This record gives sequence, structure tokens and C-alpha cells, in this order.
Amino acid sequence: MPEISLLGWFHTIIAILALITGFYSVIKFKVIEIKQLTGKIFIICTLIAAITALTIFRHGTFGPGHALAVLTLIALLVGFTAEKTQLFGKLSSYIQAISYSGTILFHMIPAITDGLMRLPVASPVVTNIEDPLLKGFYLTFLVIYLIGVGLQIKWLRHRK
Repeated sequence: MPEISLLGWFHTIIAILALITGFYSVIKFKVIEIKQLTGKIFIICTLIAAITALTIFRHGTFGPGHALAVLTLIALLVGFTAEKTQLFGKLSSYIQAISYSGTILFHMIPAITDGLMRLPVASPVVTNIEDPLLKGFYLTFLVIYLIGVGLQIKWLRHRK
């Protein structure tokens, strides 16, 4: 099992804080918004986690985790733009929800991958990125994301 650097620990702790505040925001408020304290914490922690992910090169090259970090940064930018401007018109609140919730999905993919490839320490559950167990988790997370976004869109329609 590869050691985790100090930057890796910082990245992991920030990402976990982001996930906790993101889930809390979605459960309590139905959507993530920067006007909520938990929304602010989520967005800032997600931004920091994405930036730090771009500096971690465990395998020596740009990889899937880096691509997810770039997608996260794009989703944050789109979500923030949708929330703070009317660039997207009537679709702004929906685009915001889709974008911010998408960043939760982007957090979950490397979280489960790294977790299962590192734990338990002596004998990790997964030793290969192509393991069907990981693909099952990815599919499950995608389905949960789609259902969650569908519920958020329904709630946003009723809120208006």
C-alpha cells in the first residue's frame, strides 16, 4: 500500500469535510447554495480538494483523479455562475443544482477507489482499478446522483 503524503492527508480531510457538508446541505436544504454556511464550506472545501488533487501524482502522470478534479472545477464554476448570475435564465437554479451535486459524485468516485485500494491496510479489498466491485460502486453512485438531481429539480419546480 502506498504511503499517504502530508498533502494527501490534507486533501483527504478537506474532501471528507466537503462531503459531510454537501450531504448535510442536500438533506437539510434540498440543494447546495453558497448563501448557506454549509454550502459555503462545501464549495470552498471542494475547490481546495480539486486544486490539491491536481498536485498529487501517485502514479507519476495525469490520471483519472486529475480529470475528475478538472471536471469538479468546471462544475463549481458553472454552479457558481448559475447561482450568482442569470446567465442561464430560468434554468439557473437547475444548472446550479446539477453542477454542485455533480461535484459530490466527483468526490465519491476517488473516495471509494482510494479507500478500497488502501483498506484494510494489510490486504486491500481491491488491488486493480478495473475491479468489478469498483465499477459497481461507480454505477451505484451515478444512479443515486441521477435520482437525487431528479428530486432536486422536482423540489425546485415546486419552490418557484
